[in-house]
Amino acid sequence: MSHSESHVLDELHTQSHSDATHGSVKDYLIGFVLSIILTAIPFWAVISGTLSKPTTFACVVVMAIVQIWVHLKYFLHLNFKTEDGKASSLSFIFSALIIVMVVGLSVWIIYESNAMMMY
Repeated sequence: MSHSESHVLDELHTQSHSDATHGSVKDYLIGFVLSIILTAIPFWAVISGTLSKPTTFACVVVMAIVQIWVHLKYFLHLNFKTEDGKASSLSFIFSALIIVMVVGLSVWIIYESNAMMMY
């Protein structure tokens, strides 16, 4: 085998590994269908008004959390099975934690500043 042939095979091998991190059409369709269902359920709960307010609120929150998980798994392909997946997942979790802290603490500071200005 010549050097150019081995180089082409190495490129194909590398390309197949990078393609493995992306989802298939089946994964995207499963994610899409689950997203539609997880959007329709809280929409129905709010529009119909058959559930009590606390139950409706709980339904919306639970479906939102499940939908976040579906998006992370089927569209962003975050998993803990491979080393790259672990690194990506931990980076995402760290970024989300920082964003929650910045937004939460900003709201807390604004609320406390407003409370101090009113008295």
